Amino acid sequence: MSKNSDEKIKRIVIVGGGTAGWIAAAGLSSLYKSDDLSIRLVKSEAIGTVGVGEATVPHIRHFNVKLGIDERDFMQKTSATFKLGIEFCDWNRKGQSYVHPFGAYGEPVGGVGFHHHWVRMRKRGDTRSIDDFSLPVKMSHMARFAMPSQDRRAVKSTFSYAYQFDAGLYAAYLRAYAEARGVVRTEGRITGVNQNAETGFVEAVVLESGEVVEGDLFIDASGFRGLLIEQTLKSGYETWGHWLQCDRAWAVPCEANSTNTPYTRATARDAGWQWRIPLQHRVGNGYVFSSSFLSEDAARATLMAKLEGPAQAEPKMLSFTTGVRKQQWNKNVVAIGLASGFLEPLKSTSIHLIQLAVTNLVEMLPDMRFCDDDRDEFNRIMHLEYERVRDFLILHYHATERDDTPFWDYCRTMTIPNSLAYKMTLFRERGVIVNYRDGFFLEPSWLAVYIGQGVIPRDYDPLSERISDQALARYMADYAGKVSSAVQAMPSHAAFLEQYCPSAVVSRRATAGVV
Repeated sequence: MSKNSDEKIKRIVIVGGGTAGWIAAAGLSSLYKSDDLSIRLVKSEAIGTVGVGEATVPHIRHFNVKLGIDERDFMQKTSATFKLGIEFCDWNRKGQSYVHPFGAYGEPVGGVGFHHHWVRMRKRGDTRSIDDFSLPVKMSHMARFAMPSQDRRAVKSTFSYAYQFDAGLYAAYLRAYAEARGVVRTEGRITGVNQNAETGFVEAVVLESGEVVEGDLFIDASGFRGLLIEQTLKSGYETWGHWLQCDRAWAVPCEANSTNTPYTRATARDAGWQWRIPLQHRVGNGYVFSSSFLSEDAARATLMAKLEGPAQAEPKMLSFTTGVRKQQWNKNVVAIGLASGFLEPLKSTSIHLIQLAVTNLVEMLPDMRFCDDDRDEFNRIMHLEYERVRDFLILHYHATERDDTPFWDYCRTMTIPNSLAYKMTLFRERGVIVNYRDGFFLEPSWLAVYIGQGVIPRDYDPLSERISDQALARYMADYAGKVSSAVQAMPSHAAFLEQYCPSAVVSRRATAGVV
């Protein structure tokens, strides 16, 4: 049954015009089809955006496909590179590294997960790394890239990929996309919020110019301050800083001075970690750290000393409180991005959580009655997604042998959430990886971090024994050989980019004689 016209949401107002705001504008204007819907985005140029996030996870590809975005055009205009995963350096022990890939390790044999067979053969004396059975790990090590195969039987089908791009260019790209679909941008600083005296619902935002922007549904993409969701509606915030100690980040771009790699690097430092994100026209860098263990000046000095090339700007400081809004949808306001919560950028989940909120909102888009059940289900799903990302982040800090600085000693010995302790115990004892219907990180992701940071199962699934040692050894040798051969046949990441999606930014600079 179609809704009565009087019940339909007809005016959506988005507060904030950074990445979150324009993702919401692009998603709602494309995914929610309604001829009588108007979408208006209010943004003041006087209020800056954080704009340091540049790495993503594979789900962004599915979002782009839903919006009909052409991959080559998108990558060219955002100076993007491909991302096969994240390399972690010095997290378990100094001098040790591993890659968390977007792809599988081997394949199930006899209905038993590959890692159980690997643990079994390791007990028999096989010294091969589990990385030998992961195509995206080997591609990362050799800086190679090719598109995944559509043939599910081929080893080249066993990986996915994401992007590393310029966040400012991405927001501009989505702005053009959204405005072409009817989204109207209004420049102006919000100085007041009008609420219904009886229900408390937001009815309008008032601009410094005196203009009143009315709406039925409001999207709060105003960043950490949460202009509507917190300052107006007092939705509350659940802090997780006792588990995730990092509360500051310095960010700065620099010139590239090394191979263009198809992965992000996260290097553990004395009181946090440093990121390296290679784009086609520069490298993004940052130091995420705990102000309880390191001063801002010392963190800045460390970051600047570790850059691979000359800095292209002054470092930007970001302060944050890790946690989640207690209600991400309250009354007729839905918070997305930093207004809804913040989980540090270790796993590049910020853009994913924004896009997840937008797609869930489209599925549950209310009418003017604003049913409590829709609101409750949205809040349940989003809170659960944040919690499960939180547990995965904590694993990286807690599963370490490092005790060389006060920060790492704290992380290694701290009490962790029961939900994570349960997962770690099951894996450590029998190699069991807890899977859920909801939650972004799947079995290969947990496996990568467990093994990479020294959480090795004491035993394996006994069903693995149905295959003889000799047959299993032959299979593993054959699979490792297929991985190696497939990678050897691929072009370099740099060569693939040059052929597939050369940066429009680099081309413009070259034409102007800048590079």
